[in-house]
Amino acid sequence: MDQESETKMLGDLSVKLARHYKGKIVTVPNVPIRDLSDFSIWYTPGIAQVSREVSSNPDESFELTGRWNTVAILTDGTRVLGLGNIGPEGGMPVMEGKALLFSYLGGVNAIPVPIRVHTKEEFIAVGKALEPAFGGINLEDIESPKCFYILEELQRSLNIPVWHDDELGTAAIILAALINALKVTGRRKEDTRITFIGSGAANIATVYLLEAAGFRLGNVVIADSKGILEPERDDIDKLMLNNPWKYKLAMSTNADRRKGPEDNAFPGSDVVISASRSDPSLLKERWIRSMEKDPIVFALANPLPEIWPEKAREYGAKVVATGRGDFPNQVNNSLVFPAVFRGVLDSRSRGVNYNIMIKASEEIAAFVEEPTPEKIVPTMEETDLYPRVASAVAFASVEEKLARHTDSREGFYRHASEIINLNRMRYEKLLESGIIRRIENYER
Repeated sequence: MDQESETKMLGDLSVKLARHYKGKIVTVPNVPIRDLSDFSIWYTPGIAQVSREVSSNPDESFELTGRWNTVAILTDGTRVLGLGNIGPEGGMPVMEGKALLFSYLGGVNAIPVPIRVHTKEEFIAVGKALEPAFGGINLEDIESPKCFYILEELQRSLNIPVWHDDELGTAAIILAALINALKVTGRRKEDTRITFIGSGAANIATVYLLEAAGFRLGNVVIADSKGILEPERDDIDKLMLNNPWKYKLAMSTNADRRKGPEDNAFPGSDVVISASRSDPSLLKERWIRSMEKDPIVFALANPLPEIWPEKAREYGAKVVATGRGDFPNQVNNSLVFPAVFRGVLDSRSRGVNYNIMIKASEEIAAFVEEPTPEKIVPTMEETDLYPRVASAVAFASVEEKLARHTDSREGFYRHASEIINLNRMRYEKLLESGIIRRIENYER
């Protein structure tokens, strides 16, 4: 079966199973109920004293309620996967899938919250209003540049971590993969020349994170459908007004001041990172062949990468990564966000920043002790990755003086492992008992 047929088959199967299960997550009690008299403890009249405790000290909500382990997955559905603006209802299946990954991989209770809003101000107002219910907010599938405004304002104004996974999660896993790809090809980050194809939220955030991690902006060239990003591009005045994040990169990247179409961005480049159109013909043979010897190719569009991996290798690529799990080197946010939120929740962090993200990326990269062209990042099956990254993030939150709760790196690791393993055990028991119904006789 070819890759496009495989993609269609998986989509058809997903619809079939979604119709059968009618939702990927449920809410179940976390306390014992021996008989109805126990509601006098869990609800009225006993609960009034818990409310008094929290009212007198709101931080107690992290100790006396489930807020400590609960995040909102907040979206307006304006940029979902490779589907574009399909609205909040259209985004709901993806948010449920995200919640499933949060739970299974990170032991995090995540609630999908698609919202019908029309402006960034409305979105921000909803985020602020939801703060008391959650220990963190995961923003998801929001169009650019609106997503940058929303993230910055909510991070500035809220006292809990706010994370836009399409920006920060993608950036963190790209950095982790790039750390190991450079090891495989014998390159140094200070000298590495990187071409970015696409200038949406993911690539813009990645450039800023790479700068924070020690890569040189002058060695970065960004190209999109309008050509190479540079100070004299025709749309530069519009960018200055409407997208200051992209405008800043037009001023600070591309030290050689390359101009013109995408073709001019590739000669002499060591790495191409594409988060662009889902089209396997996007990255051209001549582009890759014009790069330095043993180039690194990250083709990250979903569901179809910008070039099939075997073609990239045929054209000379030494290391190839995609966003798909059916190829080696899946550069996917699922290796990041469950552990990051496990860590910031365990430390009761007030926020998350680039220093914390770099620690997460370095821990993910270090998990692969001997990287090879076919193995630069872990896989989701390597379950010890998540408590390791969570403990690195939690301890980094302490170092950044954002944590409400402090512990040693080892203490955070033990706590994260316990929560994740307990959650896995609950799932296995539900499956064994038949409460989660199996579907028999279907083929992948």
